[in-house]
Order: sequence, then structure tokens, then C-alpha cells
Amino acid sequence: MHFVILAYDKADSLELRMSVRSDHLDYAENSGVVQLAGPILSEEDEPKPRGSMIVIDVHNRAAAENFAENDPYAKAGLFDKVRILPFNPVLGSWLED
Repeated sequence: MHFVILAYDKADSLELRMSVRSDHLDYAENSGVVQLAGPILSEEDEPKPRGSMIVIDVHNRAAAENFAENDPYAKAGLFDKVRILPFNPVLGSWLED
């Protein structure tokens, strides 16, 4: 089952984000469940990360919550708000045939 994790950074937390970024990327890459991921950007002339969007494929909501809670960004206290939503992928080049 797919879930979308939308995680919004706390204000003025770019330095914290960057300090934990490599651990976050390692966690996501080695999890075996991430289908698509990337930062949510600000709408400035030079966009800056202000959150994360991750699509994962796991067995159930509890597994999605566990993944989100164990993300190094979450453990570092980066996020102000996290939403976990069930998702039904229908189109996209990242989907398997």
C-alpha cells in the first residue's frame, strides 16, 4: 500500500535540515520502501527547502508511521507538522509495469 508523507519544516530550520541531510538520504535510500521523494520548496526567487514529500510502499499505516518517526529529520526535530495520507498511484514513469 502506498502512502504520501508530507512533512513541513519548522521556521528558520534550514541549517538543521542541512546538518542532518546525509543521514536522511541514507535512511531513505536504504529503507527499500521509498518510491519517490524530494523537498517541498519555498516560492521565492531562489527556492529553499521547507519540507519533504515522500511516497512509500509499505504494508499498512503503522509501517508508514514507523518509517516517518524513524526518519533522521524527524528524530532531529526538524518538522513542525507531518501528514501521512494513503495514496493510489495511477500514472507516472516511476510506476512498475
